[in-house]
Amino acid sequence: MSALSLEDLSVERSGLPVVRDVSLTVDPGSVTVLLGANGAGKTTLLEGVSGAIPVAKGVVRLDGRPVERLRAWRRARAGLAHVEQNRCVFRDMSARDNLRVACGRGQTPDRVLDLFPELRKSIDAPAGLLSGGEQQMLVVGRALLGEPSVLLIDEMSLGLAPIVVERLAAAIRELADQGTGVLLVEQFAALALGIADRAYVMARGRIVFDGDGSALLADDSLLRSLYLGETAVAS
Repeated sequence: MSALSLEDLSVERSGLPVVRDVSLTVDPGSVTVLLGANGAGKTTLLEGVSGAIPVAKGVVRLDGRPVERLRAWRRARAGLAHVEQNRCVFRDMSARDNLRVACGRGQTPDRVLDLFPELRKSIDAPAGLLSGGEQQMLVVGRALLGEPSVLLIDEMSLGLAPIVVERLAAAIRELADQGTGVLLVEQFAALALGIADRAYVMARGRIVFDGDGSALLADDSLLRSLYLGETAVAS
């Protein structure tokens, strides 16, 4: 059973179609990468899946259960975590307290600190004073404390140095290897495909490629078209 499956999902903004008839799957313990030019509909798709915005039609199945009519917080409780682009932290609270607010009864931030030991040195500093990379680690870690079966991550590399992005990518691969299903939207296609099991490409709100991540990584012409925003390729 897929950890997450979308069936003919369409999402609108202000009554205008943005995502059209998208079907994809995320398996447990895998990294699925979603690529495409700016404006292709990737963020809108993730927001529709997580419940941040409503879907116009189609089905979102989480561990086999339809959840597309549930409120966002109910989807989160069911095991769907969404790390959005803006790295939202409680800036005046310490990094430790940012993690504590997500801890359940009897839970500690230890899992997050094991995954991101870099946070230990800044754990008592206000989150607003952390570097961009540390804030991203904090946001991902906070999402993990909900023990999701599926983690949606939108542009984790935004504004970060390549060496930091590589560190985050390695952690995402580690999470998947521990059993979490990950759907990753990422601007650095080559880096994302390097940790991917499966890849999709979106163009103009539709899926135009579905295949093996390593095979897409080896296709230089397609990667060039992604960077240029010319993603209308055959599936």
